Amino acid sequence: MKIRKIVFPVGGLGTRFFPITRAIPKEMLGIIDKPLIHYAFEEAVKAGIEEFIFVTRHGKDSIEDYFDYMFSHTDYFNIKIGSICYVRQNKPKGLGHAVLCAKNLVNNEPFAVMSADDFIFSSKSCLKEMIEHYNGSNMVATMQVEPQEVSKYGILDIEKEEGKLVYAKSVDEKPDLSEAKSNYAVIGRYILSSEIFEILENLEPGVGNEIQLTDALLKMIPKCGLVGFKFDGHRFDCGSKEGLLSAILYIASHDKSLNHVVENFFKGKY
Repeated sequence: MKIRKIVFPVGGLGTRFFPITRAIPKEMLGIIDKPLIHYAFEEAVKAGIEEFIFVTRHGKDSIEDYFDYMFSHTDYFNIKIGSICYVRQNKPKGLGHAVLCAKNLVNNEPFAVMSADDFIFSSKSCLKEMIEHYNGSNMVATMQVEPQEVSKYGILDIEKEEGKLVYAKSVDEKPDLSEAKSNYAVIGRYILSSEIFEILENLEPGVGNEIQLTDALLKMIPKCGLVGFKFDGHRFDCGSKEGLLSAILYIASHDKSLNHVVENFFKGKY
């Protein structure tokens, strides 16, 4: 099924990177020579996305400026796309609320959501593979995390596995280890039915007093199902300092022009 539109929720405060995110949006933090949002955008382009919706807020104008500049210089983005739209989220109220802000631009068709924080380095576009496996059920990217990490994620309760797909009978946002049904975590790639907007409009705040997208996914399982896609490649949580640094080192170590710098550093030559 053709997925034409994607929502990029970029309205978060980036508190784990204060004070730099007082001046620079978290999504504009760099991995070598590209900001995080650039990598996410490229992945979406490779997946065949045509319309790009950024849910932004006050202080994020540099994201708009960046893409204005890039598209005026075809040596950076020599591609043809349908449109880029920006919609404001007046206050960060959770991922579910950010997605809801895009309702009028998505209209009544399935759409993708991608978090730039979840940087996935792979020879394949994770989102492209998800679209290829999409069968009409709500779909999330998933990976197994260490047991002590489950309280940081939405966690799937697995009913069955078939190849790269896992079928969930429930999903729980940031459960305690003692209550987690598995260690399959939801990672920041989604393909969603537009029916989720009706759920989000009537959803009560959940964990962190925020509108949680996973709570909406849970409510939709009886009607739409929920499928996890086990993606290839290396994923880095670039919403954390540790994850961003790891991603930078990983990319540098796989770049022929930079890997000697990493090697020399760990040999104590600096």
